[in-house]
Amino acid sequence: MQALSPSPEERRRQRRSIALLVVLGALVFVVFLLAMNTGSIRLSPLQVLRTLAGEGNAKQELILYEFRLPRIVIAVLIGAGLSVSGCVLQGISRNALADPGILGINAGAGLAVMLFISFYPGTEAVHVFALPALALAGALLTAALIYSLAYKRYEGLSPTRLLFNGIGVASGIGSAMILLTLRLSPEKFQVVASWLAGSIWGTDWRFVLALLPWVAVLLPFVICKAQTMNVLGLGEQTAAGLGVTVAREQFKLLLAAVALAGSCVAVSGGIGFVGLLGPHMAKRLVGSRHQILLPTAALLGSLLVLAADTAGRWIVAPSELPAGIVVAVLGAPYFLYLLARSR
Repeated sequence: MQALSPSPEERRRQRRSIALLVVLGALVFVVFLLAMNTGSIRLSPLQVLRTLAGEGNAKQELILYEFRLPRIVIAVLIGAGLSVSGCVLQGISRNALADPGILGINAGAGLAVMLFISFYPGTEAVHVFALPALALAGALLTAALIYSLAYKRYEGLSPTRLLFNGIGVASGIGSAMILLTLRLSPEKFQVVASWLAGSIWGTDWRFVLALLPWVAVLLPFVICKAQTMNVLGLGEQTAAGLGVTVAREQFKLLLAAVALAGSCVAVSGGIGFVGLLGPHMAKRLVGSRHQILLPTAALLGSLLVLAADTAGRWIVAPSELPAGIVVAVLGAPYFLYLLARSR
């Protein structure tokens, strides 16, 4: 029996989705190029091109290769990771307001990182590679706490309880983090203050190498689970009737989402709302089919964080405005709008 060929409408939708991904990829590339020209020491586009071609002087190579390019790559990875994490959380909880920052997962990861910075002496390179694992542990513990508070045996997982328990836990962790800052030395306080503001503080190639394996493994895994997420979106009973082991698949996806958020937070600091804005913008553009929704959300998240970080370095140059503040200017009003619309 021959497989049914896609209808003309489906083919048009596929071509439109592919074209949109190409456009988003081109926009990320354009902002990537602009980011290489932006900073306290300005490099013209010609100087950037000459440096990339190996014809720049030592100062230009230092600025571009050691300071700007690692930060730009990290911004792209962070945006994709946080946005896909939010997309997964919204899919498995069927809650449009789910976001690793709003649900407190980012706060749990940040608390683990802050405890490590506060109590562990020294700044050796090995600490950089330990941060994602520590952030993952903090994020997992926080996610387990929020899930246990929101889950009721005979009612299942309530999206409303999940949201409000997450906000409450995040507030409590935030208070604990503020108390911890009282015992920090001036040098460590500066690092923590930058983290809390959402500044991309990991800005060298060690941080890229620490974050890259997590994103490179978890993003393809989540995209491979796209069809499972489509079925889970139909409801737990329907998904079980279609042969999906609901609890196991939800656990796998939740673990992937928490790991993505935790590893990104370890490097980016408290950048919120990316996991809310990216999936929502993607859903408006391509619909709720996760095969195309997930890569679109990843590109939009990368574009959002990279543009926010670049704008933060340009608006108040030669100083910097943390990317988290720029994203919050867009994300907080949108969250309130969604909250007002929800029942």
